[in-house]
Amino acid sequence: MYLTQGLKRNVQIFGDELGTQDGARVRTWRECGDRVARLAGGLRAMGVSDGERVAVLSLNSDRYFEYFFAVPWAGGVFVPINIRLAPPEIAFWLNDSGAEILFVDDNFLDAVKALDGKLETVREFVYMGDGAAPDGMRAYEDMLLDPIPDAMRGYEDLAGLFYTGGTTGRSKGVMLSHRNLVSNSYHIIPAMFYRPGMRYLHAPPMFHIADGLAVFGVTMIGGSHIFIPGFAPDVCLDAIEKHRITDTLLVPTMMNMLVNHPDVGKHDLSSLESVVYGASPMPEAVISRALEVIPGVKFTHAYGQTECAPLSTCNGPESHVLEGPNAGLFKSAGRAVMGVDVRIFDDDDNEVAPGVVGQVCIRGPNVMLGYWNLPELTEETLRGGWMHSGDGGYMDENGFVYIVDRMKDMIITGGENVYSAEVENALHQHLAVAEAAVIGVPDDKWGERVHAIVRLRDGERADEAALIAHCHTLIAGFKCPRGVTFRDEPLPLSGAGKILKTTLRQPYWENQGKGVS
Repeated sequence: MYLTQGLKRNVQIFGDELGTQDGARVRTWRECGDRVARLAGGLRAMGVSDGERVAVLSLNSDRYFEYFFAVPWAGGVFVPINIRLAPPEIAFWLNDSGAEILFVDDNFLDAVKALDGKLETVREFVYMGDGAAPDGMRAYEDMLLDPIPDAMRGYEDLAGLFYTGGTTGRSKGVMLSHRNLVSNSYHIIPAMFYRPGMRYLHAPPMFHIADGLAVFGVTMIGGSHIFIPGFAPDVCLDAIEKHRITDTLLVPTMMNMLVNHPDVGKHDLSSLESVVYGASPMPEAVISRALEVIPGVKFTHAYGQTECAPLSTCNGPESHVLEGPNAGLFKSAGRAVMGVDVRIFDDDDNEVAPGVVGQVCIRGPNVMLGYWNLPELTEETLRGGWMHSGDGGYMDENGFVYIVDRMKDMIITGGENVYSAEVENALHQHLAVAEAAVIGVPDDKWGERVHAIVRLRDGERADEAALIAHCHTLIAGFKCPRGVTFRDEPLPLSGAGKILKTTLRQPYWENQGKGVS
């Protein structure tokens, strides 16, 4: 139960086979193992000790992959940083985690400059690009010193901090142990048809746990990793054809862009065997188009969250059909994967009957250690030994889970999670705002878009553009409202004094086939 075991196994039995490919950089598993051990040597020489946090802010690359294994090899804890954050948010993640080293590529050098004087613990920067390192940074390749023995951290030792948005308006560091991440790899291998020799395309951002499951799972089974900097439909299509990709993971928004790209028919996608998607169910129109464009591909809907490392349920290709007894089952998040218990509880943590809506709760070796420096929230979330997801759903008589609403008022836009309280906090920092509520409203392209409903203070003025621009200075662009509705009367409140978002959502979601409770 330690993350580097899969890498060592590949060196031992797949040493001369393809480990990673990033553009012109092609490395065997033996070369990958050597580079990881030498990068770990550089980290130790830099002063990394057991349990020390090492962060990264970068687009996808083979060096990002090496980072994921070299940090635990050196005894450290990795902290991937969301590439879409605004500088104040990046500073919070780094300061809250206590990260002492930051790996950064060319794309985020300006962001690092904006953090000057705002970082409390970072003492060293590692430049992940090619060529000479900027002043004050160490070049990545210069970090590859003499190889060192594996520190052999494992089991309940902390492996990584994966930050997620918070309903209280602050991000939470999810503590995932070696046992959590290795167990998750064992869970996904059969559920997602991982196999030796698979050629996996890292199209989603590597900071996200959804891609992290592939970093460790594909390595565990002895597949090969191919990297593109990030998702763009034309780049993804080119990579699938050029590198004979067999497997990847895409959120429904990405899949929609891919299968409806005007040049999709010009690419040979015949190598593709399996596509996993998550974040939300796939619209039927997109599934129909995908089955037409890439027939024979196995589609799997994966449900989970960072706190579960992340996988909890899967809905496999047998449900991704438009006719027959399983037609319509693709709307489900699937059934519990092997090794994981999933139940639906009421407000008193009693299991409810099939078909009754409650909170989705998870138990298993994949469930997090807790939230970093948040013991009370950890105790509440993990009460009774179950991870309380905050997602409302029900389970049918055959164990299929259906997600019907998000108890935490989370908005999923283009596969990214946005928590309304965080956006509301940003809006409330504008002097003209008296009240603000943020909801998700339907969007043909992104599934949902962030929308704000605002009441201004008497005598104050602010238009939609001003409030959106204000939010862009405080939070990531994808979290910012795409539109603002102004109202003169106070926002509707429940008897307990909480804003009735059910009432606010109702006009937008009528006749959309989605519950708004």
